Amino acid sequence: MSDHPTAGRFDGREHILPVRIYYEDTDFTGLVYHGAYVRFFERGRSDFLRAAGIGHAELLDGERPLAFVVSKMTLEFVRPARIDDALQVITTYDTMRGPRMQIAQRIERAGEVLCRAGVEAVCIRPDGRPARPTPALIAAVQPWLSPLPVAGG
Repeated sequence: MSDHPTAGRFDGREHILPVRIYYEDTDFTGLVYHGAYVRFFERGRSDFLRAAGIGHAELLDGERPLAFVVSKMTLEFVRPARIDDALQVITTYDTMRGPRMQIAQRIERAGEVLCRAGVEAVCIRPDGRPARPTPALIAAVQPWLSPLPVAGG
């Protein structure tokens, strides 16, 4: 057994990160506060990259320093989560075009969807300007992207 936190696991193209709901995640009604879902989605995206071999610290310290910003996010709240729930954050990196990445996420409890997110993340330089991903970042994420549609198919 390891004392290190898990970065989740891959199942096909999907990255699955288990999370537990704690008191701090809830609002005065006992339901998960809407902002907590954004934190869970952030953890899912970060741990997807970590499990694919890309760490944020290494990206920032590299020869061509890079970071990520979220430029768009849509959320659909389907059902509430409650304290002590065991959830899964499921993340799929769909496409990379230039500095932009399209990411689909959902949070489930025992296979039931509680929340969905559509995310556009942008690679940036430390000065905040958009930047193309490094070859190492592209190589690490490429195997997990959606296959391109076949022409005429």
